[in-house]
Amino acid sequence: MITDRHDYARLQDECWYRIPIDTAPPIIREGKAKIIAFYPTAKLKEDKWKIRHYGTIKRMTEVGRRDLFPDEKPNSPKAHKRYYKIELEKLEELPQPIASRRGHRVTFLPTTERRFFGGYTDINFLFNGSSLEERMFALLNDARIPAEREWVQTINRNTYLLDFAIFCKSRPIDLECDGDAWHDSPERVHYDKHRNNELESHGWSVLRFTQERIEREPEKAVSLLYDTINRNGGFQVLNEPDSFSYVQRGNQLRLDF
Repeated sequence: MITDRHDYARLQDECWYRIPIDTAPPIIREGKAKIIAFYPTAKLKEDKWKIRHYGTIKRMTEVGRRDLFPDEKPNSPKAHKRYYKIELEKLEELPQPIASRRGHRVTFLPTTERRFFGGYTDINFLFNGSSLEERMFALLNDARIPAEREWVQTINRNTYLLDFAIFCKSRPIDLECDGDAWHDSPERVHYDKHRNNELESHGWSVLRFTQERIEREPEKAVSLLYDTINRNGGFQVLNEPDSFSYVQRGNQLRLDF
């Protein structure tokens, strides 16, 4: 994610980018990244929420801030920070940008080359979820229900990562996929209850589907989701912010995996 206009200009002019060492994701710290793409936020209005540029990593080194910005004042509040300086072979542009419809707050999004170069234009297809989340995403796409993956929602300084967010007229839906082993622990049950209460008290409708329901009874899961969407006034139509659509049962759902 790029938030600084100067960093973006430097990337385009000099083909390098910086990532603070203390916030770098594991794929960077372990030197496993081969390609890096760039996702500008709202501060870069002309390219906001669209991945247009990427490059093959030529070299990555650990440097101090003064190595990057020798003209900066030595008593700068950030003078002590250290970075990974990532130099690219060249900056390339995708044939079509990969966009976020609603402006995902994604700092780092590890993905695969198959997904990145797969011709997708929606950022939701880049996420690597659990097998359960991938199955749910396939069900949502087959039912033509637009959902945002790994949606970040902050409430009372608590940040929650939603498996899927579906935006409806009266209230949005948080759709969670609960793997049996992960969500059965007492600590996790307690956390999930607190999380549900906080989201619902701030206008969210929360649906939690178990692994058994998703894998063995997907048609029942989608039917319940249909009902919840319709009770909340229908889902928001893509590219039409003031238009909402009710979902209808019928031949929309094809369970051909």
